[in-house]
Amino acid sequence: MIKILVAGDYVPTGRVGKLVEERQYEQVFGEVRNLCERYDYNLVNFECTVWPEKPCPIVKNGPHLACHANAVEMLAFAGFHCACLANNHFYDYGDDGVRVTLGTLDQFHIDHVGGGANLKEASAILYKKVKGETLAVINCAEHEFSIATGKSGGANPLNVIAQYHAIKEAREKADHVLVIVHGGIEGYALPTPRMVETYRFFVDVGADAVVNHHQHCYSGYETYKGKPIFYGLGNFCFDSINRTMKKWEQGFVVGLTFDDGKVGFVTYPYVQCKETTDVRFMEGERKRLFEEDIHSLCQVIASPEALENAYLKHLENVDDLYHALFTPYAGRWTEALCEKRLLPMLFPKAKWPKMLNMIECESHREKLTHFIRNRLKEQ
Repeated sequence: MIKILVAGDYVPTGRVGKLVEERQYEQVFGEVRNLCERYDYNLVNFECTVWPEKPCPIVKNGPHLACHANAVEMLAFAGFHCACLANNHFYDYGDDGVRVTLGTLDQFHIDHVGGGANLKEASAILYKKVKGETLAVINCAEHEFSIATGKSGGANPLNVIAQYHAIKEAREKADHVLVIVHGGIEGYALPTPRMVETYRFFVDVGADAVVNHHQHCYSGYETYKGKPIFYGLGNFCFDSINRTMKKWEQGFVVGLTFDDGKVGFVTYPYVQCKETTDVRFMEGERKRLFEEDIHSLCQVIASPEALENAYLKHLENVDDLYHALFTPYAGRWTEALCEKRLLPMLFPKAKWPKMLNMIECESHREKLTHFIRNRLKEQ
């Protein structure tokens, strides 16, 4: 039997960033360290890059996230053994950021998966011997601005066909197969129907457990064919003065137990970077309320109809965003004049990265498709 701990988004900025630079690790991860000591192998989503010497941010929509090299040492202090790199911020500072981050993780003897100097490295399966058993970890992310290519670094992309082959390979070589995905809709506490279908498919083809993060809020979970699927862990350690999303400061770490083909789990809910700068596990009434909310989310996930209705309601609430984003010329003559650059573009240059993100990222693209279909119906 082996015990594996998985944590969500780690972005040591704000007040935590100052403590990192001062190496005040106990003030942030004192309780986390005690929990990590109870597990055999511990993983966390490292959702930023280590500052390169000459930072050169890439062109993208959204913030660029980076941290001091001490942030990696703090993970080692806490007892984390592996950094998951497949996320939408690993390539924020280009190949230099990738190189420095990988080098710093190696310096502190922290394994990494889901990111690399090119697509081949980023998509590699991590095989780890834990107490004589082989654990395989597959880490991938939805398409935003961090995806690796054959010539540039970044994250391993979510690709059902690629992950199918990876899971099949891992199933033959390892005793246990863990799939960790970075995806979903930010601020939305439920998975999309596509996510449920995809993650269940991963179990169908051999995954023993699937864990998701990215939404900056926690979601529910389910047991499918005896295997757990977690649809959102929430922020693990992410101090931000701009947090406007509900439940930004709350989340949970999941402890997995692999024992002779059976998978058990326990959740550890916490509050992070709220009144204090640490990750503090919930107790008493706060924990009870958290568990009630998680239970309600799990009930929605268990009902395809309820999940679909919740998703459609969410889509209706974001239509104004897409209406403001896409206002193209209409009519043959105006389109022709625009093509010949005789009319000014309606979209300023600063808007193109946001438009690209809406089209390229699976979760954003689904919402955009819904918006366009509704407009077509109104014609």
